[in-house]
Amino acid sequence: MVELAGIIILGILAQWVAWKFKIPAILPLILIGLLVGPIAAEFLSEDGTKWIEPIWNGEKGLFPGEGLYYFVSLAISVILFEGGLTLKRSEIKNVGPSITKLITLGSIVTFFGAAIASHFIFGLSWEICFLFSALIIVTGPTVITPILRNIPLKKDVSTVLKWEGILIDPIGALVAVLVFEFISVGGDSGFTKTAFIEFGKIILFGTTFGFTFAHALAFAINKNLIPHYLLNVVSLSTVLLVYVESDVFAHESGLLAVVVMGMVLGNGKLQNIKELLYFKESLSVLLISILFILLAANINIEDLMLLYNWETAILFAIVVFIIRPLAVFLSTYGSKLKTKEKLFISWVGPRGIVAAGIASLFGSKLLKQGVEGAEYITPLVFMIVLGTVLLNATTARVFAKIVGVFLTKSEGILIVGASKFSRLIGHYLEENNRHVVMIDSNQTNINSAKELGLEAMNVNIYSETLTDNIELNDIGYLMAMTGNSDINKYTIDRFSKNFGEHGSFRLVSIDEMNDDNNNPTEGLFSHTDDYIKLTEVARKYPAIHEIDINDKAHYDSLIDAANKDKNVIPLFIKSDEGDLQIISSFSKNIDTIKEGYKLVYLGKHFDVEEV
Repeated sequence: MVELAGIIILGILAQWVAWKFKIPAILPLILIGLLVGPIAAEFLSEDGTKWIEPIWNGEKGLFPGEGLYYFVSLAISVILFEGGLTLKRSEIKNVGPSITKLITLGSIVTFFGAAIASHFIFGLSWEICFLFSALIIVTGPTVITPILRNIPLKKDVSTVLKWEGILIDPIGALVAVLVFEFISVGGDSGFTKTAFIEFGKIILFGTTFGFTFAHALAFAINKNLIPHYLLNVVSLSTVLLVYVESDVFAHESGLLAVVVMGMVLGNGKLQNIKELLYFKESLSVLLISILFILLAANINIEDLMLLYNWETAILFAIVVFIIRPLAVFLSTYGSKLKTKEKLFISWVGPRGIVAAGIASLFGSKLLKQGVEGAEYITPLVFMIVLGTVLLNATTARVFAKIVGVFLTKSEGILIVGASKFSRLIGHYLEENNRHVVMIDSNQTNINSAKELGLEAMNVNIYSETLTDNIELNDIGYLMAMTGNSDINKYTIDRFSKNFGEHGSFRLVSIDEMNDDNNNPTEGLFSHTDDYIKLTEVARKYPAIHEIDINDKAHYDSLIDAANKDKNVIPLFIKSDEGDLQIISSFSKNIDTIKEGYKLVYLGKHFDVEEV
């Protein structure tokens, strides 16, 4: 009981430490696992026993027999299902061919490169080497996200790394299953007809079970056949059922089944999808915390000593500094990514829970089968996992500055509120090469924004998930334009430090508009332009125009004319180089006006001859 409670407590403590110091949680989790496991047995315990013994050894231990690996399998199934839920077809289409090449060509380069390197460095059999290389294909999103979250990067770079991590998890797991089946079923000859048949069964049953149960669960949820208070636990039990049933029909097909199930549900018209995601995310955090401590604690000091040599350092260096860059540069050849961006993507490739979990699972099974060299699988993969996480967590920010991908000025704009006039403004900004993200709790508004080609998210402004989105790293301007003045004020107070580095603005309220002495410093556009006026002007004249400015006096006359005309609202000043400056209600005087600049405004056309 003490050991089980200790794992949970230490796991959550490690998660807190990771949050506090802005590092991937996998790092403190593995270190804690090694401390209470092999290190404690060798150096801290008088009787030479581990403080936490994952497998029952006749005297102590949490899981008898193969119980630990059953738990690992079920936990990984939940984690992969949660990852599948986050995969959206619309987002995948927008990330470009570089992602497709990274998860295909890049995986092939890693698969063969790491296998060849490990074979000639450690002298292991080709079967074991290819299993090792298959396991290190993956770059987990749960590891990459904390690293990128606090590094301001161009959206394309963070998106490539994020989606590579999500999409490559099931691919790496699938390739590992293929190699494992070759070794287990193929016997001495390895690549046999039987192994290919087994792999075909994995594809068939995994896809069939995942697709069928996903539609069945979606039907039950949408028809209200499941009470609300049972929704999450029924979904969890269904995931476990799919994994187990698929695995019964085709051994090791459960991983594919749960990923397919998650993808189908995530892309379907499922009610309560957000609630399901939040539950699965919380559950994944708990399972990851337990898993890493258990798996690291289960390693023996003898396994670690196998790696205490120069060969280990050479293999790590080849995987990180040769194979990863080669895979990235080949995959991104001919893309719009710059060389410095390719270098940064090459540097950031940490491995995560899927690699560690499946390595421990397959490694133990092969050891029991007496496969020569199987004792190297788990420690070698853990070496790559821990080494890449430690390297990337400590150097990614510095390396981003060295190669020049660290954004010194974040030009992206976050618009809170996706009403009609907000969409018009967002669309104009997007056409003028600004990264625009719109958020709203109204799904209809979000859909309308997406139809215009805008990046839009259905997000509750009071939730904590907004600050965790790595694709908002290049946001430097915040514009709160909802119809609720309290929400606009809260947005500025809560998120100005995160997203308003170069300016945080909100619409003035009705009370402020009627009080000439109460003009807020963050007021947007003008002191007489509130949500109602903007909505009315956008309804009557749904267009944004530009007019040339001759000089400062001409600009002042344009502003005066706009203030007199209730159907014209000045928005931005556009420089001759295309830079945009937001017009603030508080800024009475703007000195940086010269010939060649333009006034950007919403509403009806100015009569040029009158101003």
